[in-house]
Amino acid sequence: MSTQRRAPIGQLALIGAIVLLLIAAFAWAAGWIGKQRINGGDVIAALDFNGGKHPGYRRAHAKGLCFSGTFAANGAGEALSVAQAFSRGRYPVIGRFSIAGGNPLASDGRNVFHSMALLLNTPDGQQWRMAMDHTPIFPVADVASFIAFQRATKVDARTGKPDPAVMQPFLAAHPEVKAFQDYMAKAVLPDSFANATYYSINAFRFTDRADTVRLVRWQFVPEAPLTGLDKASLDQLPRDYLFREMIARTAKGPSNWHLQLVVANPGDVTDKATVAWTGPHRTIDAGTLTINAASPEEADACRDLNFDPTILPVGVGLSDDPLLAARSKTYSTSFSRRAAERAGPSAAGRYLGAEKTR
Repeated sequence: MSTQRRAPIGQLALIGAIVLLLIAAFAWAAGWIGKQRINGGDVIAALDFNGGKHPGYRRAHAKGLCFSGTFAANGAGEALSVAQAFSRGRYPVIGRFSIAGGNPLASDGRNVFHSMALLLNTPDGQQWRMAMDHTPIFPVADVASFIAFQRATKVDARTGKPDPAVMQPFLAAHPEVKAFQDYMAKAVLPDSFANATYYSINAFRFTDRADTVRLVRWQFVPEAPLTGLDKASLDQLPRDYLFREMIARTAKGPSNWHLQLVVANPGDVTDKATVAWTGPHRTIDAGTLTINAASPEEADACRDLNFDPTILPVGVGLSDDPLLAARSKTYSTSFSRRAAERAGPSAAGRYLGAEKTR
């Protein structure tokens, strides 16, 4: 009798333990216990706090210009990856140039990074989506720091600068941000989207036919020589200068970049976008990107594209960099919200619309 009674009690205790475990797991996933996790909505809220709300536009890199063209792979990239994008051939691309910030009406006369996003399609039905900046490093290494960065750098309308009472403690706690600011102060600010080098920022895992895995960063290096804007007179630059310049340049002829794959050396930091790789590296020129058309977002397919850098072909995988997952969640949240909103004209749309009325 006692044995028969203990069995149900033991079973009930086991069931109870399982229920408690499931409740605890749910509470952790919801962020109610343990270290609170940050989702895409948290990042969007921080971006809105910094740059204001602009319904219908991307929350980051809100000011953009669509383009299209081709990527001509030369086959050399097959030494690092089985992705068809590296097999010799020509592949269509759709992309977007943009400048940092969440304000689609902002002036181009700001010392911020310029960006290139790409969607590359291959005949095997796979996609490679990229989101790159013209700086080889990023100001922060994780999503919590990015949110804090957005809040600390909010411009005070009375002074035109961030509040030093907020900014100074933030910089003291984030020396990597100060290092990025120092880099931006000294680096050339490209005077065209066409003459900037665009970096993957994050590292990615490349797998070759022998299943050898290597950590790689890539960069698109322009054929056009780099020339810079005068930083001392950025406030005098026409508001949409970069967009007008690229539209006019593309109307005259195509712009080209070479895709260079940079293989990590032993000891290189591969999980922090704040750290540059220095010194000689194995570098492979994998092909040429050609852009031959540029148009306003409202008239082109790039407006409805999410350039999520975690959408990758077989042969290219994610590294351990925590920013990649954060970028994916943020881009997804931004896409979902702006899809339900109505946007006004883009910078390029304003310019071309004005041209048509002349």
